[in-house]
Amino acid sequence: MNMNQEEKIKYFLYARKSSEAEDRQVASIGSQIDELTKLAARDNLEIINTFSESQSAKAPGRPLFNDMIEKIQKGKTQGIICWKLDRLARNPVDGGQINWLLQQGIIKHIQTFERSYYPTDNVLMMSVEFGMANQFIRDLSQNTKRGLRAKAERGWYPTFATLGYMHNPQKRKGEKEIIKDPERFGLVKKMFSLMLTGNYFPPKILEIATNEWGLKNRFGRKVARSTIYRMFRDPFYYGTFEYPKGSGNWHQGKHEPMITEEEYDRIQTLLGGNDKIHPREHTFPFRGLIRCGECGAMITAEEKWKRQKNGNVHHYVYYHCTKRVHNCTQRCTERKKLEEQILELVNSIEIPPEFHDWALDELNLETLNETGDRNKILGNQQKAYNDCLAEIDGVISMRAKKELDEENYKRKMDLLGKEKARLKELLDDTDDRVNKQIAKLERGFALARDAKKEFETGIPEKQKEVLSNLGSNLLLKDKILTILIENPLIQIKGMVPEVRAIHNKVRTSKNGENERDLRVLYSQSPTLLALLNQFRTFDWADEYKYPTVVLSQMNQLLAECKEG
Repeated sequence: MNMNQEEKIKYFLYARKSSEAEDRQVASIGSQIDELTKLAARDNLEIINTFSESQSAKAPGRPLFNDMIEKIQKGKTQGIICWKLDRLARNPVDGGQINWLLQQGIIKHIQTFERSYYPTDNVLMMSVEFGMANQFIRDLSQNTKRGLRAKAERGWYPTFATLGYMHNPQKRKGEKEIIKDPERFGLVKKMFSLMLTGNYFPPKILEIATNEWGLKNRFGRKVARSTIYRMFRDPFYYGTFEYPKGSGNWHQGKHEPMITEEEYDRIQTLLGGNDKIHPREHTFPFRGLIRCGECGAMITAEEKWKRQKNGNVHHYVYYHCTKRVHNCTQRCTERKKLEEQILELVNSIEIPPEFHDWALDELNLETLNETGDRNKILGNQQKAYNDCLAEIDGVISMRAKKELDEENYKRKMDLLGKEKARLKELLDDTDDRVNKQIAKLERGFALARDAKKEFETGIPEKQKEVLSNLGSNLLLKDKILTILIENPLIQIKGMVPEVRAIHNKVRTSKNGENERDLRVLYSQSPTLLALLNQFRTFDWADEYKYPTVVLSQMNQLLAECKEG
């Protein structure tokens, strides 16, 4: 090509570097531009624009490259300056496009750092170079995949570590095992614990973790809602993973699990067993709390819509056994029927705020009156403990003086050691037991006061919390819900009829309630005082005592408890 013709060519400078392994040894974009600018000045090549992008060329679709080619096709320039041909293309589509434009003379000159390419050149040489660049990418891809599969087979998840974990920064790339993220592992584990209570849904857990605990991902950003649902469905957290995704190849991980497989299964039940990872539009408050009374499987829920001929649409929610045991005969129960039974129990324990306040005042007053007795008990226990220590010292002294042989010494020390441990446990337990008992009393009365109001809000989280606080071992059989109810609520329910009778009396006589009159009548009621004393002195060692059947059986059981 003569000098006059070459001087008419205008050039685009194109620089590219990928962050992937394919370009690890390639000069930086800045270095490429500096060297190519010097080359252009040396050879008197006119650069009218520079394109630089950090993107892999292993597949078509680079925005700036495509923009450059479009401008060349429109005749804006006729030449390209680049570091090497593999900066332009590592895939056959882009490589073929460059080759074709050069053959057609639309591109009149390509200048690399090492050589020039013209339309009159042998096309085989350029095709070979582009083919080698493409083959390098193919080989690199296969080698990378093989390395990742080998890592997975060794028990290490080969790709991005999920929330709560991280790759060991002290190991070389390709050998980095997954370890606990010291900043986030504990927080994520607490999130799983909240989910396992059955009282919280994922959005609420995310809100608590973000706003109260300050959880952020490793990039310092807030965790997305979709990430939480994906996290709760990821079996990686109990120790297994699938690689590649969707391949059906499962591996036992060597990382430290955050939860057990049983806990993972329970969470899937709470989430509804739906493999689609997205927030559910509707939540079912009782799902994950109740088991089938026939086969023991969990009770789940589903929605149904019925459209009438007149256009009306009716929405229903049904709770039913998951039927893990295939011969289970239980049928579904409509949500309304289940709510009616729960409300019947809630109504039976409901107490007014005035009685709640009076009862706690009475209980606290009795506790204060007993403080002196408790201090005496503590004093006696402390004296017995000190005497035991003195006796141990005496036995040791006798042994030192050889007044006791080895056998008797060991026997006495063994007995005294057990007595010392028993007395120490009594000392530690006396105050702690009283405090725990008071806390249980207060929780029981607060639940009786607020449960109905909380349940009737219709908020799923509130309804779930109320039901879980009523008792344990919830079973649904023949459409009847049974609960192993807490003893404090059994005691409170025995007080409810008397409390309501007093309120009706005050309301009738004065056409309105007066808290002072109510307190007087509470204090004058032998029934309430007796039941309150029974409540206060109850043996709380067995927190759940009476299986409670919601519906008419409940009243019969409570009557039997009162008579006993």
